[in-house]
Amino acid sequence: MRPLKALINIDNARKNLSFVRSLAPSSKIMATMKANAYGHGLNYMASAFSEADGFSVLTINEAVELRESGYEKKILLLEGVFDKEDLKIAAAFNFDVVLHNDYQLSLIRQLSSKKKISVHLKVNTGMNRLGFSLNNLPKVHSFLKEDERISEIVLMSHFANADSAKGIESQLSEVKMLRSNYHEPFSVANSAAILNNQDTHLEWIRPGIMLYGANPFDLDDLPGGLLPVMTLRSEIIATQEIKKGDGVGYGSDFRAPNDMRIGIVACGYADGYPRHAPSGTPIFVDGIETQTVGRVSMDMIAVDISSLLNTNIGSSVELWGENLGVDRVARSANTVGYELLCAISSPSRVPVEIYYG
Repeated sequence: MRPLKALINIDNARKNLSFVRSLAPSSKIMATMKANAYGHGLNYMASAFSEADGFSVLTINEAVELRESGYEKKILLLEGVFDKEDLKIAAAFNFDVVLHNDYQLSLIRQLSSKKKISVHLKVNTGMNRLGFSLNNLPKVHSFLKEDERISEIVLMSHFANADSAKGIESQLSEVKMLRSNYHEPFSVANSAAILNNQDTHLEWIRPGIMLYGANPFDLDDLPGGLLPVMTLRSEIIATQEIKKGDGVGYGSDFRAPNDMRIGIVACGYADGYPRHAPSGTPIFVDGIETQTVGRVSMDMIAVDISSLLNTNIGSSVELWGENLGVDRVARSANTVGYELLCAISSPSRVPVEIYYG
């Protein structure tokens, strides 16, 4: 078998959830598991996060998969429903739905009066992506309160700048105003807000990337208490001795500054490694940090092993994980750790292996 695999540390995932709980002990936790649990495997992470108070996903298929796997807790559809059939399924499986526009409101009006559904009413406080305006909120909230089909209302919003110096003060002031006018549970805190601002720890929090041991901020190091969950590991499958001035890979963009020994790693952009990662991107070979050279290919990466005298075919390679944070690799490729984790290819190319400890 091709040696590339994604190793998923279930114990680390559980410890991350416990850390989140310690930060906001009075809040319920809605564990965010969209995008196949950020590339980690939906059911694997549902097991790891079984102590969360609820799960949130994007698609109704993900929600059905979790319910049919035996999870009875809240399961929230983060973009709500897209048509009448979705809403029927959501009601039948007792899913919570985000409600963020008038079309979705019209669908609820068509739901059988015998059905019940819980709604997370999304308010646009400045993200300007999804949600009802502050001006329209009173009308929508009033309708929901009077509708016998609505079993619960949670008010939610989303911060645009919780991970940056711009901060959340403007949006948070809107949330505080809403709390004085609407006596409902609130859900506003994402990972960055959970770490940075206790005032956002309301009735519900929605941790995402932090649960998987990556950084919501533009930093390489993890906040204390978080541990990486995924280690992407492969092996050297070939070596080359090259001379000073020789090119490596497509376009020969990298030219050897001196005689070098390079290793070829079984991993490429079709597996989820960032195609635009430049020469010099950190990588671990035989437990020692070195760097990539040349362009990333569809199935392979070249790495500098000139100083690794014992490295040969079969030597272990860590693309990111326990020794090398995914955020360091992402920074080199001018992207974010979220993208790298979510981009991991299907198990037919990148098999998943679960371990504990």
